Amino acid sequence: MIIIPDKIKQFLVLLVKLLIVGAAFYFIYDQLANNDKLDWQKFLILFHKNQSVLGIGFILILSVLNRLFEILKWQNLVSFLRPISLAEATKQVLASLTAGLFTPNGLGEYAGKALYFDKKEAKKIVFLNLICNGIQMILTVIFGVFGLLYFNAQYNVITSKTVAILFGICLLLVGILFFTKKINIKGYSIEKLIRKINEIPKTIHQKNIVLAIFRYLVFSHQYYFLFLAFDVDLPYFILISAISSVYFLASSLPTFQFLDFAVKGSVAVYFFGILGVNEWVVIFISTLMWFLNVVLPVLIGSYYVLNFKTKTVQ
Repeated sequence: MIIIPDKIKQFLVLLVKLLIVGAAFYFIYDQLANNDKLDWQKFLILFHKNQSVLGIGFILILSVLNRLFEILKWQNLVSFLRPISLAEATKQVLASLTAGLFTPNGLGEYAGKALYFDKKEAKKIVFLNLICNGIQMILTVIFGVFGLLYFNAQYNVITSKTVAILFGICLLLVGILFFTKKINIKGYSIEKLIRKINEIPKTIHQKNIVLAIFRYLVFSHQYYFLFLAFDVDLPYFILISAISSVYFLASSLPTFQFLDFAVKGSVAVYFFGILGVNEWVVIFISTLMWFLNVVLPVLIGSYYVLNFKTKTVQ
């Protein structure tokens, strides 16, 4: 077994920290500076026209609430192992968000959180993070399906036959999962997963669901209020159904966190194009959502990454 001297270990850890933070800053700069679809001149004209200290403050508060509910979800779930403070939960969530910025579907987030715990708890932390993200995805699907159905009823994007076929496929998949839940693949099965989930107290699950619902309502309505700020005058339910549809379909696509706004933006352009919203407005709002809810937390998370100690949390 090769023994690495402590000074070399410290240097390697520092190098990894700098690479993570440097890559995060580079990806953010590259996406903002080299996106030819962002017409900054139009944005500045509209901003000066509609600028409001209260309006800007309200949008920023929604960003804080969005991330706060995610932090509270994590604090709540980790309490299954041991209680952690809000400050500690904040550090773990924001640092792991930075680490997961340039990994597919934020997979680096799982490893980032696990580093704050003993190695023997790593699998449990990954599982809890899966629960944390899983409930958010389930809610995105539920709200998204209803939003898509409402939007389709108004604008007939897809035929009723296609809707019936899609529901049939979903029911078939649910049936397959139900009848194969006892089948083991490398020691894992759906039945075992359900048993593990049931080991967590119901009160923790219930709080997790409530916090996830609040988080969904916050970021979907932040999207909604940004459209209002950009002079998009559409009925509430039409706008919200389009937003929920965009989040549902965009979340179904594999992507990287730093490309999140591009994926959501491209899906949003299609839906809001049907509603007659200018493409540049949709792109700008998607970019602002990404900046407010990913970039700003990553900037704070970079501080925690640089100050991360290799010593495990006791």
